Amino acid sequence: MRLVETLGSGTEVGEGRQISDGTDAVVLATPAGSQAALARRAVHHGVSVISTSNQMSEVRRLLTLEQEARHHGVAVVIGAGFMPGLTGLLARHGANELDVVDEIHVAKVGTGGPACARQHHRALSSTGLDWRDGKWTRRSGGSGRELAYFPDPIGGRDCYRAGLPDALLLVPEFAGVERVTARQAATRRDRLTAPLPMLRPPHAEGGIGAVRVELRGRVGIERRVVVMGAIERPAVAAGAVAASTALHVLDGHAEPGAYGLAGMAEYLMLLRAVGDCGVRPMRFEGVTTFL
Repeated sequence: MRLVETLGSGTEVGEGRQISDGTDAVVLATPAGSQAALARRAVHHGVSVISTSNQMSEVRRLLTLEQEARHHGVAVVIGAGFMPGLTGLLARHGANELDVVDEIHVAKVGTGGPACARQHHRALSSTGLDWRDGKWTRRSGGSGRELAYFPDPIGGRDCYRAGLPDALLLVPEFAGVERVTARQAATRRDRLTAPLPMLRPPHAEGGIGAVRVELRGRVGIERRVVVMGAIERPAVAAGAVAASTALHVLDGHAEPGAYGLAGMAEYLMLLRAVGDCGVRPMRFEGVTTFL
């Protein structure tokens, strides 16, 4: 309901597959795995789509709507959440500081509501996907331990490969990028129990979370690293990104096609809109500074 209030008058909460006449855009905030069919139906009605899914197989299906979306003149914006979503905007913004982007590495910590927690649990036992030297490489979920530093007060967390769709959305937007990886924070217990059903019901909403985006590349002949991040409750951040993206689309700032937020026209305007909702991007410069 807070998302509806943010979008303002003319917004309706829909259920099932019915799309009201006169609808300009739909925000799909249903559990991951249920959005691809709804998105296709909306596209065939000439309605733009803002999807919040972070399930790899579903993101693949949503990306296949590229030609249909172009034919109908609508946008299918995929992964409009915390990660993927805000991370795509941060990657685009950080890339402005580099002449050439060679590598992009994204990571997250925290979960939103119960559906998000369940998807986080499943992802850790699912096969990950890295982009390396111009080809896709499958990686075991729970492998590739890496200590990543997030904005305070979260700090350093061990992060692991998982079934995350971020590389699918980032690679098409950064021509020539050599490596793209995605990881999520996990504890030893998380890794041990990942192949099993969740041992206890998830909380109604997780606590504070964060995302981190590291870009490596060149300025002239000099190697540079740019690190961006953000901290917020994941459910709140995802709602802010989805609402801001919907308004961005309704204002005519989205080109027809199917893509993630890194592919959004006027992405900086969208990033500022997200910041106005209280989700403030940060840049690491020895100490963390707000943008």
